[in-house]
Amino acid sequence: MSFQKRIEDFVCEHCHAVIKGSGYTNHCPKCLWSKHVDVSPGDRKEVCGGMMAPVRIEGATPEYVLVHRCERCGIERRNKLSDSDDMSAVAAIAKRRG
Repeated sequence: MSFQKRIEDFVCEHCHAVIKGSGYTNHCPKCLWSKHVDVSPGDRKEVCGGMMAPVRIEGATPEYVLVHRCERCGIERRNKLSDSDDMSAVAAIAKRRG
C-alpha cells in the first residue's frame, strides 16, 4: 500500500476547470472536489468512481487536511491541502458546521 506518483491532467467533473496535474494532485484546486478512484494513493484501482465532496477542514496551520466524502459509497478520505488550492474555497468549507 505505497503511494504511486501519477502525473495526470484532468477536467474537474464538478466545476469543469482544466487542471494540470503534478503527480501529487488529488483534487481540483479551484472547487476542492475529488473523485473516488484510488484504493491506495495513485493506484487507480477503486471501482466506485463516485464524486468526493469536500466536507470539512481538519488540523491547524500549517498542516490543514481536507476531508472528502464520496457521494456514492460514503467513504471519507483525508488529503493534505496544496499551495495551489483556492484559499477562499478552503475558508468557505472551514466555515461550515455539521
